[in-house]
Amino acid sequence: MAIKKVLIVDDDPDIRKIGRLSLTGVGRWDVSLASSGKEALQLVQFERPDVILLDINMPDMDGVATLGKLRELPGTQYTAIIMTAARFDQKDVAACVQVGALGVLTKPFNPMTLPEEVQNLVESHH
Repeated sequence: MAIKKVLIVDDDPDIRKIGRLSLTGVGRWDVSLASSGKEALQLVQFERPDVILLDINMPDMDGVATLGKLRELPGTQYTAIIMTAARFDQKDVAACVQVGALGVLTKPFNPMTLPEEVQNLVESHH
């Protein structure tokens, strides 16, 4: 699958900034940003991203709840969604995959390898 557009959903402005710099500079993709699950749910209807990087641990609506709502929206049922977290264990990964995520990436990201990691996860599931 050719990735053109990515949505980063994270409540940490530094993670959004690093992710955007990496995915636009190294990955050459269009990147949109959302600071909450609620904002992501509104944005996806207009942006139509190919891939969503979704933080597991966010206030108000966490990543798993956001993922569930994204899967209910027309147009995002099959969007590639990769969860992100600073800390997680295999139970977290299993729970995320069970609700439709491709996998989990560890934060902070390595800006030089993030696009390749995203591409590899997407390709391993298509």
